[in-house]
Amino acid sequence: MRRLPPLTALEAFVQVARLGSVKAAAEELALSTPALSRRIQALERYVGRPLFERRHQALEINADGLMLLNDIAPALDAMSVAVEKLMNGGNQLRLRLAVMPLFASQRLLPMLGELRQAYPMLHLEIETTPHAVARLGEGLDAAIVLARETDPALYSQELGREYIYLFGSQDRLEKNPVHTIDDLQNQILLVHRDMPTIFDDWKKGVGQEAVQPMAIDTYDSGNLILEATAQGLGIAVMLASHFDHSQDERLVRLFDADVESPYRYYFVCRPRALQNRAVRIFHDWLLGHNKTA
Repeated sequence: MRRLPPLTALEAFVQVARLGSVKAAAEELALSTPALSRRIQALERYVGRPLFERRHQALEINADGLMLLNDIAPALDAMSVAVEKLMNGGNQLRLRLAVMPLFASQRLLPMLGELRQAYPMLHLEIETTPHAVARLGEGLDAAIVLARETDPALYSQELGREYIYLFGSQDRLEKNPVHTIDDLQNQILLVHRDMPTIFDDWKKGVGQEAVQPMAIDTYDSGNLILEATAQGLGIAVMLASHFDHSQDERLVRLFDADVESPYRYYFVCRPRALQNRAVRIFHDWLLGHNKTA
């Protein structure tokens, strides 16, 4: 049987190809950048052809590299699964996931039956901690967060574009109607603590930055904002997905302006966590489902 190249060289190649960054891959493998580059070069010498294009100190995978990645990455993942199964004393995989409560109730939980059917060995430990990012790698494998942007040191994937909606209680609006944007001056707005600028973003998007509401009340729970709005306590300024997934007949959208939101949901983890089979399964399933949703 023909000898294989060193496993460390294959691991370095897959990390660089997946992360798209020599520096990030080196950090995940606890190597210096020169040491990682030497491993890549050793593999290229072994196969007799370059696997990346060198562009101003950056590496971009080429066609040969992509073909090799597609062939060997599943094998390396399978090896990782075998080791994890042995370490776990069986065939269970566990993912420690933090998720925003409203995303969990509206979008994640309704899909988990499908995930369980597809991957019965995968078990989730779900938390709704408000400090998820700080705990990645220390008690958490991955998180779904709501943010304007993510830490560039983390691996992140945006879970779709979002738009800003204003909506209120149908009963309240019948008594205190909002026909124009100027009518918001007589209204109390409800916003989430994690989206403090969302009304300013909406005003800028509709070209009405001078408008000021009677007051802005802040909540730390999206579910509470939805219920408070339905009870007539104010006008919600939230994401379109929050309104659409609520399917609450008590709520009525205001205005037709489609203002794109700078706040998005992201899947985030430390780059090295992608080597964890449970993280990789959930990541691929979530992004695949998100593309078809």
